[in-house]
Amino acid sequence: MAERLDVIIFGASGFTGKYTVFEAVSVLADLKWGIAGRNRKKLEAVLEDMGTKANKNLKNIPIVIADIEDQSSLVEMAKRCRVLINCCGPYRFYGEPVVRACLEAGTHHVDVSGEPQYMETMQLKYHKQAQERSIYVVSACGFDSIPADMGIIFIEKNFDGVVNSVETYLQSYTKGGSAGGRGGIHFGTWESAVYGLAHANELRGIRQQLYAEKMPRFEPVLKHRPLIFRSEIVDGVCLPFPGADRSVVMRSQRFIYEQEKKRPIQMHAYVAFGSYVTACLVALVAVVFGLLAKFSFGRRLLLKYPGLFSFGFISHEGPSEAAMERTYFSMTMKALGWPKTDNNTPPTGSPSKSLMVRVSGPNPGYGATCVALLSTAKTILKESDKMPGKGGVLPPGAAFAKTSLISELEKHEHGMKFEILANK
Repeated sequence: MAERLDVIIFGASGFTGKYTVFEAVSVLADLKWGIAGRNRKKLEAVLEDMGTKANKNLKNIPIVIADIEDQSSLVEMAKRCRVLINCCGPYRFYGEPVVRACLEAGTHHVDVSGEPQYMETMQLKYHKQAQERSIYVVSACGFDSIPADMGIIFIEKNFDGVVNSVETYLQSYTKGGSAGGRGGIHFGTWESAVYGLAHANELRGIRQQLYAEKMPRFEPVLKHRPLIFRSEIVDGVCLPFPGADRSVVMRSQRFIYEQEKKRPIQMHAYVAFGSYVTACLVALVAVVFGLLAKFSFGRRLLLKYPGLFSFGFISHEGPSEAAMERTYFSMTMKALGWPKTDNNTPPTGSPSKSLMVRVSGPNPGYGATCVALLSTAKTILKESDKMPGKGGVLPPGAAFAKTSLISELEKHEHGMKFEILANK
């Protein structure tokens, strides 16, 4: 067998996959990498198109043929590399066979899943086996949920005290006029959300098996904000953020608590809009989406007419490159806690110290996400000695807390910037 590649991008002809190939030209410049999928012609076309876009000849990039329906081909693909980047979702349908292949082949695995049921099921079923095989399996390595999970790691490194709680406020905006063009998110993300919400009741059973013991209660408890409210932190009207950020952060915090006995950080996540009108419209769409996703007939409607139910925001073609390049995100995070004491006594009383940070970047769905995904793979290759234990199924905050992942993310044009806004 030929020498193992450092990285293979599986699902490279998909929407996220092809932009991961584009970002790989710079992020993986010092590594040996290849691409994989089931259709050679489509993979060759991706290399040609993304090579032209990057002004780089990619014809010599290795191509591996693998099919999600053929487990032996997945194992052979995994044997060809040290880290497999899986861009083939929805992960609740297509993720587990790839994880199994990586465990059999002794290959690390990263993906961009924002599906709590999938991520926590993989942890429940394969964490011990991954530890035994010295393999890291890390999901949520994209926009879900690197900004939130690594943002909290960044907060703790800069807090100089004990953090009790963090609230996150996500905003997105466009520069240079309206984003225009096709929908802002690809259909695959919508499909994952439909099935994730439809089966949300699975999570309780998964978590009861995954966590036999409840976490101790730490005071003061971070309370939920109203369903809709105006926040002075971002000067916007806010709703609860429906993504995976909180579940991912809580998994990281629990892992760190169990490994290091460190007080876990409480967290709630919100998304901010410019006006009550916009926020109310989004809330209305969310209610309709939630109701329809509960029934098979409703799911069929949501999947058949994504543009209708998202006011044109979702499309099978995904956003245009022009729209993506004009889209930016900003996640403002406010931490509350207590100053550091001389004798490291446990904190008491109301939190008296705050820290405000911001994680921001361009093209969150298909630029920053792809850079983050590639950067996690690169970090496993170069800094596994700084990662916990010898392997396991982990969220990014738990996996990369002591690595230089944040610095790596800040190096790239479509990466992410971590900055301190206020320290009081």
